[in-house]
Amino acid sequence: MRIDIITRNEESWASLQLRRALTKRGIAHKCFPFSKITARVGYKPAASSIGENLDELDGLIIRPIGRGSLEEIIFRMDVLRRLESLGVYVLNPPSAIERCADKYRILSLLEERSLPVPRTAVTENVDHALHAFDELGGDVVVKPIFGSRGVGLTRVSDREIAERVFKAITFYRGVIYMQQFISHGATDIRAFVIGDHVAAAMRRVADSWKTNVSQGARPVPLETDEVVEKIAVEAAKAVNCKVAGVDIIEGHDGYYVVEVNSQPGWRGLQTVTKANIAEEIVDFLVSEIKG
Repeated sequence: MRIDIITRNEESWASLQLRRALTKRGIAHKCFPFSKITARVGYKPAASSIGENLDELDGLIIRPIGRGSLEEIIFRMDVLRRLESLGVYVLNPPSAIERCADKYRILSLLEERSLPVPRTAVTENVDHALHAFDELGGDVVVKPIFGSRGVGLTRVSDREIAERVFKAITFYRGVIYMQQFISHGATDIRAFVIGDHVAAAMRRVADSWKTNVSQGARPVPLETDEVVEKIAVEAAKAVNCKVAGVDIIEGHDGYYVVEVNSQPGWRGLQTVTKANIAEEIVDFLVSEIKG
């Protein structure tokens, strides 16, 4: 069996954990970035990297899709789809990566599954955005529609400031994406879903409403209840994620799913759980390939 890892840095923490898990199970593997891939049409192999035919792989782990131009991102997704069609098990599937990159698309899919999501408005028009700002109670979180790790999040509760923020976004041809602010203290929940179960979870405790570990929040151990586990697993399934980081906040009237991450990090989570997350990911992938 061969399972490779697409990664920008094979010495990064997550990549090292996966490599150790693969090595422990005697699984041959290599690491390489997307920039080392050559794809072919009309002759073989369909794709290769560092002297290896990728269409002969059993599995391929994406860590992560990475930043790039529109052309680069489209090409990367096309290659993954091609490999998937040739029988390579891609983790996560390219369809999941595409859906999770778009916050509006994620929430739409979650709502269709009757999962709890914050009231959200998306528009390219400043006047319409101001109307939505009022609809959402005049207290919103403005986010980049594409983005992660809490970068670019802004809470706005003043209409004049909101107008300035909206104008700045549209000036740079951005899309205005805003959610009602749900008071949840300074904590949220990250549930790490593998397959059809929550492998581990943590409560992230911050000094402000931004609760990303990358923004300074502290991971705290958490035993999830049946409600959280069901929401997290259903959210991952809604976007076809086999491995997902599901972010959930707890408002005064219940839980809300705010994001599903198709390429979640787990360094903070690993410090507060006994589960070996990398090994569970590899075991899941092997079982899927054999199944």
